[in-house]
Amino acid sequence: MQIHNNTLIAECSSYDFKEMLERKKVKSWLKSVSAFANTDGGSLFYGVNDDGVIVGLENPQADADFISEMIKARLDPVPEVQLIPIEHEGRNLLEVKVKAGTLTPYYYYQDGTRTAYTRVGNESVECNSQQLLSLVLKGTHMTWDSLPTQVAANKHSFVILANTFREQTHQEWNDKYLESFGLVTSDGKLTNAGLLFVDNCTVFQSRIFCTRWTGLYKDDAISSVEHRANLVLLLKYGMDFIKNYTMSGWVKMPNYRLNLPDYSDRAIFEGLVNHLIHRDYTVMGGEVHIDIYDDRVELVSPGAMLDGTQIQDRDIYKVPSMRRNPVIADMFTQLDYMEKRGSGLRKMRELTEKLPNFLPGKEPQYQTEAISFYTTFYNLNWGENGRIPIEEVANRVNSSLEKYSMDEKSSVKTFGDLQKSSVKTFGDLQNSSVKQKRLGRTAQSILDLVISDGSISQDKMAEKIGVSKRAIEMQIANLKAKGLLVREGADHGGYWRIVINPKAEE
Repeated sequence: MQIHNNTLIAECSSYDFKEMLERKKVKSWLKSVSAFANTDGGSLFYGVNDDGVIVGLENPQADADFISEMIKARLDPVPEVQLIPIEHEGRNLLEVKVKAGTLTPYYYYQDGTRTAYTRVGNESVECNSQQLLSLVLKGTHMTWDSLPTQVAANKHSFVILANTFREQTHQEWNDKYLESFGLVTSDGKLTNAGLLFVDNCTVFQSRIFCTRWTGLYKDDAISSVEHRANLVLLLKYGMDFIKNYTMSGWVKMPNYRLNLPDYSDRAIFEGLVNHLIHRDYTVMGGEVHIDIYDDRVELVSPGAMLDGTQIQDRDIYKVPSMRRNPVIADMFTQLDYMEKRGSGLRKMRELTEKLPNFLPGKEPQYQTEAISFYTTFYNLNWGENGRIPIEEVANRVNSSLEKYSMDEKSSVKTFGDLQKSSVKTFGDLQNSSVKQKRLGRTAQSILDLVISDGSISQDKMAEKIGVSKRAIEMQIANLKAKGLLVREGADHGGYWRIVINPKAEE
């Protein structure tokens, strides 16, 4: 902390100012000690008024003795506290520095009742049942997903998980993985995480609610469905619903096809994985919600930031990886659904920014409210006046080109109003005598995959297209030589980007 113009400026984010020590109302400050110990620590400064102005204490030593005595008598367990006397220009103040505890919850004890407090913003508030359970788990160095149940593992099957593991990793499944991944205990009981991955999952809160709303608000629903299943199926069902109710189209460039999706599929996939992994499963009756509107897709799940901060106030590039459910997170990592280094929020944003029709201001947004976490993806082909005509989208990406009609058998939808567009809009290109050689099927498939997932590896490209790794390498080299494809962000794992106008970039 610093003192400037007789005003104390505390460096820590959690602190309380007390003008004097209230000896007859010890609860008023002991609840702050409890809250600091139960969260991330903090300090109480005595001899400082609410505005941070130093007024001083008459007898800081006597105050320190009383504070120490009350902490030992009224808090259980006793947190680790430092009493630090400070002298400034003849005035004495006292810092009570509380360390974040490892034996949570730290209770305030009075008249036979025990109450635990937690820090919410700049206030110390009584813990609710979910917060108290989380503190108990933290104090026992356990997480909810790692807790053993009394359910025998041999009464359940993991066929869906095993098949998904084979498909994703190209490795053979071994039932021994169940214990090593933390789904089954050494004595053959399922953990809570194990219950969430069995074929016939019966965990009540393992649900997603999917709704496609009419327009921009929660008025009438076009479609609404609820799924209760294991986490692997919930991820699949959620993505299927989103793909069915979002759209994508393309325009024809001189020698290749350019996809112009409403959203980055991979970014939304990362978002749904994030909500299934990090949601608070101790909230009974809570579930993940997928709400699709004309202009956005919103994902909502129970459970705010683990450290109590507001995500909207944080720099997402500096948010450390803190996992509420490490066993579930590790299982999704084993399935190659996520990375261990906790880069999901950044990756969603960067994948969206790599799309050719991206505009600043359309980045995914994250928000926490009370006990919920929100992720919002904005429709890149939606403007103030509704869906943007394909011609405007094409112009936005530095093109004025012929609309490429979709195959009727394709599962991807075209833009709603685009089929009515006049072909004359692109007449200049059609009538051009200059004809460039079109890209081959493999090269076009590479560009399509890059639009879908800008972080895709060359090995995954070869697997999805069904060609050799050598063929992928040759086609990528060719696309780079043409100036159509570049690789960026090697420090973050790397992203592919399609160059819309190679000559302009040269």
